[in-house]
Amino acid sequence: MNSIYLSLLVLSPLLGIVLLAFMPKTGEKGIKLVGVLATLPATVLALLAYFSYQGGKDLADYGEKVRWMQFGSFGQLDPNLFTVYYELGLDGFSLLMVVLTAVLASLAALASFHIKREWKGYFMLFLLLEIGMLGVFTAQNLILFFLFFEITLIPMFFLIGKWGYFNKEKAAYSFLVYNGLGSAVLLIVIMVLFAKTGTSNIEALKVFLNTEGAQLPTPVSDSVKMGLLIALLIAFGVKLPIFPLHSWMLRVHVEAPPSIVMLHSGVLLKIGAYGLIRFGMGIFPEQFAELAVLIAVLGVVNLLYGAFLAFIQTDFKMVLAYSSISHMGIVLIGLGANNEAGIQGAIFQVVSHGLISALLFFLVSVLYERVHTTNINNLGGLAKGMPLTAGFLLAGAMASLGLPGMSGFVSEFMAFLGLFREMPILAAVGCIGIIMTAVYLLRAVLAITYGRSDRQYAGISDLRSFEWAPVLVLIGLIVLIGVYPAVLSQPLESIVLGLGG
Repeated sequence: MNSIYLSLLVLSPLLGIVLLAFMPKTGEKGIKLVGVLATLPATVLALLAYFSYQGGKDLADYGEKVRWMQFGSFGQLDPNLFTVYYELGLDGFSLLMVVLTAVLASLAALASFHIKREWKGYFMLFLLLEIGMLGVFTAQNLILFFLFFEITLIPMFFLIGKWGYFNKEKAAYSFLVYNGLGSAVLLIVIMVLFAKTGTSNIEALKVFLNTEGAQLPTPVSDSVKMGLLIALLIAFGVKLPIFPLHSWMLRVHVEAPPSIVMLHSGVLLKIGAYGLIRFGMGIFPEQFAELAVLIAVLGVVNLLYGAFLAFIQTDFKMVLAYSSISHMGIVLIGLGANNEAGIQGAIFQVVSHGLISALLFFLVSVLYERVHTTNINNLGGLAKGMPLTAGFLLAGAMASLGLPGMSGFVSEFMAFLGLFREMPILAAVGCIGIIMTAVYLLRAVLAITYGRSDRQYAGISDLRSFEWAPVLVLIGLIVLIGVYPAVLSQPLESIVLGLGG
């Protein structure tokens, strides 16, 4: 079926960009209102697709395919050879990522009410970023994926560099350089695959490269496949990020506006995991299995490195930044297990961490708006003046450390279950990181909420009206996944079965 549903979903924020272009730049309330409302159509369409799927609708009905570009004429051999299509589609994994992206974009737009200046340019770039993110998860060929991927880099660079904090320019350029290099490596992989197979369609590549006797313009040897997979690991490892390709991410988490970090930690980092699963594991399954031990080791290194360095930080944003590195290690651990439990745990962690990190960084924006600092030593006794914020902060920390009944527990349990089946010694070492997660999070949050401080919080307002929605929605989703994991596992069933080693 050739539907335009996904095009409407992906491009719906464009209407908001057009409306904002004609609005006076001094109309703060109107600009913020349009900015938030422009994210809602994508959220509604994404949720409708999810509930329709749960009601029995075939995701193939959302497919869209139109001839776009052709390189040369190969009609006598195959009219589709070296032809690029504009093709969008959904499977269970991409459906969850689209829902996550759309929901977090709407909530981050609400968090953007804390932005103090140049609201028109901010929201136009914000909506462009949302288009790129939605396009990444719906693209059905590598070239279209790459184009949407690049679209995300441009607005992020300006959103960090213009609306960030003290070292915002350095953070913006660091983001651009690292992600630009990752993009260059990814582009090389895409061009090699396109040149050798004559297609960029993801499903076609899976078939061509994993079928004996498949007719290709140029044969692809096992050594070339391994080289391409390693290149993908580097390209998406920058985005995830994998140690030691992580330093740029720390700067972004600290210097970017918290509303943008909600999207960066909640969605953009997950593009790295999505790429490894969809392309690395999906297109090169045999080579991925050969690298499984290396990937699991990298996961444990990420987990321990992030956890131990988070423990010694005095800035709460740095604690959360190193926490993101540590939690992305759990994704790698699940993928390194290369079995159904591990892969399902990795994907659960992608969604779960997206929600938890968005909640924690939203609360960071609330704190910074009130007290203009995120230094843990200066935030002691917060529970006296902002008890609701302190309570939700503790709830977010509990979810992040894997408290049963919350989404973090399900994802960590499944990822480690998968690794214990394959590499029990490595999994046992990784458990140290889980223990450290509880240590550094409770240390930071309890110091903020009940620690000693010279600052007086009397008269400081707690959560305001527009701040309730993001907190309640995110907490609700975190608990829902924790007590009823089937909301994620049902869409993922066929994907995990196809990927499990």
